[in-house]
Amino acid sequence: MEIILLLCAVVIALCIFTNRFTTKIGIPAVLVFMAIGMIFGSEGILKIPFDNFNQTEMICSAALIFIMFYGGFGTNFKTAKPVLAPAVCLATLGVLLTAVLTGVFCIVVLKMKVMEGLLLGSVVASTDAASVFSILRSKQLNLKNKTASLLELESGSNDPAAYMLTMIILGIMSDNVNNIAIMLFKQVVFGIIFGLGSGYIAYKSLKNIDFEIEGSDTILMIAMVLFSYAAPSLLGGNGYLSVYLFGLYIGNKNFDNKITMVHFFDEINQLAQILIFFLLGLLVYPSRLIPMAGTALLVFVGLTFIARPLAVFLIMTPFKAEFRQQVLIAFSGLRGAASIVFAIMVTVSPVYSKIDVFNIVFCVALISVAFQGLLLPKVAHILDMVDEEQDVMKTFNDYNADDDIRLIQMNMEPGHKYIGKRINELRIKNMLIILIERGNDTLMPRSDVVIEEGDILVLSAKSYKGNIKTVLNEERIGLDDIRVGKKIQELANEDDNRFIVIIKRMDGSNIIPKGNTTIKGGDILIYSKIN
Repeated sequence: MEIILLLCAVVIALCIFTNRFTTKIGIPAVLVFMAIGMIFGSEGILKIPFDNFNQTEMICSAALIFIMFYGGFGTNFKTAKPVLAPAVCLATLGVLLTAVLTGVFCIVVLKMKVMEGLLLGSVVASTDAASVFSILRSKQLNLKNKTASLLELESGSNDPAAYMLTMIILGIMSDNVNNIAIMLFKQVVFGIIFGLGSGYIAYKSLKNIDFEIEGSDTILMIAMVLFSYAAPSLLGGNGYLSVYLFGLYIGNKNFDNKITMVHFFDEINQLAQILIFFLLGLLVYPSRLIPMAGTALLVFVGLTFIARPLAVFLIMTPFKAEFRQQVLIAFSGLRGAASIVFAIMVTVSPVYSKIDVFNIVFCVALISVAFQGLLLPKVAHILDMVDEEQDVMKTFNDYNADDDIRLIQMNMEPGHKYIGKRINELRIKNMLIILIERGNDTLMPRSDVVIEEGDILVLSAKSYKGNIKTVLNEERIGLDDIRVGKKIQELANEDDNRFIVIIKRMDGSNIIPKGNTTIKGGDILIYSKIN
């Protein structure tokens, strides 16, 4: 037992430290975790024998519960509301179209049997939220036309649809066709009822119960996460749909200690990702991947350049989305943990087909994360879809409690440990750098900005309860206000006692202003003022 615990400690530490290094050069974290698993595996350096698909399926399914929960819990519904309709369509109808089109491609090009092709298409139909979130956050990459929120909502909510399709195809392959309609009804109805019901119970408990022991509310939340998955699953419902809706409901309610919980489950989510991808790397045999590489590459091409784009264009065109936005959404369909876990479920199923689903899907996910993950920031810039004025972190619930947020400043005096480091190298907990004052210039805190001596870092943090007479104020700009059309730097010249830190737009977006940001009618200026 001691050896196993020591191995776990070494693996987790290795994944974290390696990830810090690879993030600087733009390598997605999941690739690192899988690579470490393969190094430890049967054909790796340490040659740890592990080929138990049943144990892997149980462990990874449990980890996927918390990833699915965090996908909902970390979604700011208020920000995502304007893109709710297209995101839901992509997460449901989009998954169906992607599965069918990929299945047809496998049947026609790879000569698979009909049900085997549709099964493989269903398994790889959903996009990976962890990979998408990781890229957007690590690169501090926000996208125009609320595309970041759309991708966040779609990738966080489309796994239940892919799981449902996979179970339906397996049911058909087991000649259990008569129960498909009943199974579909149970999956959807029980998933919705238990997901929203669990959220309501958890919210009322967190609001009304006085927890005497610190941390008891977090323990209760963990229990409710497990309940929201297990209860509907026992009744034939979609546990993943339930746990996602539970996270979405409770994540958009205000209750004590919420910010602490967000950060706690963010760390649990990271641990779950490490666990899943390490185990998948440990389980795979590289020698068995090589014969599947050609098939996997063809599946990836059909999925990425035919099925996904067609599904996106068919769904997004009626919403009058720009062509460049549709191209970016199509390219952002990374495959990852959920697809591989579903492949393991297929492998341990009694009706397991003759095609090597696991190794094919593992290769597809590997190619997808490496190719699309590395190129996504470049593609976004080429398509001119990067929004320089907004901060992608505002699409996540970490900073959703605006009324409890205040600003602090940190002076970079000689000898300060942050001098010479990039923004993405700093590890500042519970605070967010929102701008940098450098002489007479105001800089956006992009990931590659290097801190210099004399800089003033402006950070957002929980409210300070002190005597300093500097607070945040709001002012709405009327449509006929003389400041409409002016730039922030012009307003700064008119009033040296005020510093605009956030602009709330009429469309619900929050903008971290730069000097050349233009004021629009209806804007709400959030500013600090020295009294």
